[in-house]
Amino acid sequence: MRRSLIAAGLLVGTMLSLSACGGSGGQALAQKACGYVKVSLHDMAESRLPGESAAEAQKYQNRADLELRDALPLAADANSADGSWNSLMTTISEGATVDESHLVPALKAQCEVANTNINVNPQNVNPDS
Repeated sequence: MRRSLIAAGLLVGTMLSLSACGGSGGQALAQKACGYVKVSLHDMAESRLPGESAAEAQKYQNRADLELRDALPLAADANSADGSWNSLMTTISEGATVDESHLVPALKAQCEVANTNINVNPQNVNPDS
């Protein structure tokens, strides 16, 4: 069922990205996707706390899965706007077949890139223009 939901999310994201014209750039969409990823990673960590009841752990794990699923259409849109976000979209989609804990390093690294403003110019190199 989890795989079906992720696949459905990917399909919706793909359809949305094909229908989108202009709009936000890939980085802005990747940042939105990473907002869901951050919550998902937090909930996954909460599900594994020592002393957590099985019911509470399952609740947190279910929320983590939902958050990762919600990130997928945004990551697909980011990829459509800018193909350099393909790795983020692919990693998120792997959550359908791979335990999220195995994806943590890649998700954190990709979201760190998304949340870094690569257009920051700390010094005006052309003060006369």
